[in-house]
Amino acid sequence: MFIKHTQFASARVSGILAAGTAAIRAIPPAFPLDATVAVNPFLGQVRENLAEASVRLARTAGIKLTRPRSSYSADIVSGRITDEDLMAALSACQSETKPGDLAQLKVLLQQEGPVPAAAPTIADLAASVSGIDWPSVIEKSVGLWAAGYFDRGQALWSPAPGEGAYAAWRAWASRDLTPEIAGLSGFCSHVTASPDTSEQAILQVTGRLAINVPAAETVFHRLLIDLGGWAQHARWLLWQAEQNGKTDGTLGDLLAVRLIWEEALFNRFPAAADQWQATLQLHEAPLVPTEDQVADAILQDAAERAYQRSLAQSLTNTAVNTGARPALQAAFCIDVRSEVFRRALENQSPSIETLGFAGFFGLPAAHRDHGSDVEEKHLPVLLKPALTSTSHGSARAERTARIGARAIRALDRFRQAAVSSFAYVEAAGPLYVTKLMKDSLGFHAKTAGNRPAPKLDPALDAETKAATAAAVLKAMSLTKDHAQVVLLVGHGANVKNNPHESAYHCGACGGYSGEVSARLLASLLNDTETRAGLARHGIDLPEDTRFVAALHDTTTDDITLFDTDHPGQIDRHDLLKAWLKRACVEARAERALRLPGAKVASIATRAFNWAEIRPEWGLAGCAAFIAAPRKVTSRANLEGRAFLHSYDWQSDTDFKTLELILTAPVVVASWISLQYYGSTVAPDVFGGGNKLIHNVVGGIGVVEGNGGRLRPGLPAQALHDGEKGMHTPLRLSVLIEAPEAAISGVLEAHPDVRMLFDNGWLHLFALKDGQMATRYQPGGTWVQ
Repeated sequence: MFIKHTQFASARVSGILAAGTAAIRAIPPAFPLDATVAVNPFLGQVRENLAEASVRLARTAGIKLTRPRSSYSADIVSGRITDEDLMAALSACQSETKPGDLAQLKVLLQQEGPVPAAAPTIADLAASVSGIDWPSVIEKSVGLWAAGYFDRGQALWSPAPGEGAYAAWRAWASRDLTPEIAGLSGFCSHVTASPDTSEQAILQVTGRLAINVPAAETVFHRLLIDLGGWAQHARWLLWQAEQNGKTDGTLGDLLAVRLIWEEALFNRFPAAADQWQATLQLHEAPLVPTEDQVADAILQDAAERAYQRSLAQSLTNTAVNTGARPALQAAFCIDVRSEVFRRALENQSPSIETLGFAGFFGLPAAHRDHGSDVEEKHLPVLLKPALTSTSHGSARAERTARIGARAIRALDRFRQAAVSSFAYVEAAGPLYVTKLMKDSLGFHAKTAGNRPAPKLDPALDAETKAATAAAVLKAMSLTKDHAQVVLLVGHGANVKNNPHESAYHCGACGGYSGEVSARLLASLLNDTETRAGLARHGIDLPEDTRFVAALHDTTTDDITLFDTDHPGQIDRHDLLKAWLKRACVEARAERALRLPGAKVASIATRAFNWAEIRPEWGLAGCAAFIAAPRKVTSRANLEGRAFLHSYDWQSDTDFKTLELILTAPVVVASWISLQYYGSTVAPDVFGGGNKLIHNVVGGIGVVEGNGGRLRPGLPAQALHDGEKGMHTPLRLSVLIEAPEAAISGVLEAHPDVRMLFDNGWLHLFALKDGQMATRYQPGGTWVQ
């Protein structure tokens, strides 16, 4: 991301630029609102364990990475965490600074550890000297510029369009008098005199501020953390570029911007110089966890072992196989919200089987919807599209849709413009009375399943169809004993007035609903040419088996069926709809117990209430990922906390499916789990703030009120019901029914995935006969 220097470059220059690169890599990406997906906020710290990451982020962000000790203590008093859990966690800890025994750990448990304080920036020191809140001034000033520069279509004007971020900011800041009015005289001239490139600016300022190589990385990380979600958005731009074999220097530009502010304040308030030298010494110090930080990591591990113990008790391997052909098979996304509905559906008949698979159903497609020019990537963000698809109605309908879309965009621009917005309110306000009344009283139109069907474009040839379908069916462990009806159930969410709507959709579909993926696969599997070629791939598909696409609305628990008029479709839809309707009622009843103020009869209307701040709990509570045959979990109530992936290792002869599971769904699930974890334990840095005062900025994200800091992560209302937290932060426990040697082989081939387990960001267990037989240990060993 910085220009590579020749071998003749000084060691200091190389070291400073390497430190900048490391600091940039320490920042997690934040995806924009139109396709929000969960991101591991500790993505840049996965090479460290929890205690090591804790000392780094205490210095750079001023946060703890664990719950308050009083919370662990309450779990111990209630019996949820036992002495055995504590002892096991203490024994597993390899740190030399850990408590000597259980008694010493319990002594530490009775007192809260020190509250972390981030190393001060020069802006912090200048504030203490001058009495002016310079961090707030910087946040507002940079945020105002960034909102325009990064805008994705909301604003009518963007500063310096087409220029790099650093050049655009210099053009802006050299004319912005706000800092000078606040008391930073000469700031515009200082910006004008700064170097032309961000790289040279970084080198110049670090020299002026005496930042040496040992201190540079955490100094830079501290400044990027200070930029909040703007730094994370810039990190996303780099993520996107690297997926396409390119690079992006925006985050390096932002680092230069923040350093120029530091230099200007240092020049203006020389009284802060002594304190700054002390701060640099703090940054130079090695990142060594204290006894308190190690103790907190042990307590967190004990809490996770307590959950794992209760999870082990709920697993079985006692499902009875009658040998009869199932009446219905339903494949759901592995999303934890599907677990509740799967149990409810299976309760309707012993002849119903459910399966779990990532919601893009193995088809990594870039999709253009009916009447839209937007390319939607319906696949996990770790992958690149390999297929393209479109949804088109008749030519006339397509023209009408495009004209309508353009009209809506034009109306939105008119509505948002600085002057015409007032005219819009005056003219259009009365037209909204009926709509507002309907929304307030809970009246809404039912979701229809009559949207144009998506189609692969270009169409695949017969052999490619068969090979693609066979690969998906093998990955789903759905190669034999097919029912007459196989439902392919994607999921999405209906919410109103919610800028984070895409976060409720399918993460495996890139933040879009799973409708397109389910319909594409159903169409492919019902295709005559596809079916004719499956036998060559070892799959015997009964002639009367038909695949039906469906969409599970996770806020209402309604199921919409698609394309049911397919030629040759079975005629048992009445029974199918009856099962789905009864399952819907059961699922709503279970979810209503957790939603504040919810009743079974009204839970569906919450999704359409524009004032509802908690339409559903999303993936709150997620704690486990289980890849095994359904019989292992079919008798367990996993309380909507487990990602359930169907997997039969005995039919996975080359363990390619196992490799796929560990390198894609497990990693995506870990991102979700750790986003909930980070938003819970460190909401000020990794949380999305208060929904009630959110304002959307540039289509990118939200700010609170008129604040300048972009807020990534989960809003407070997604984690808390107003009286208590609804998510217990636990690192994900991954359970896989497969031989240890096969699992280890995959980890050896994928060191980045192995790192997650070796450093404790995920726990790993091998199942045998439905039981948690062995635990993976850092370094590659397994223990019972």
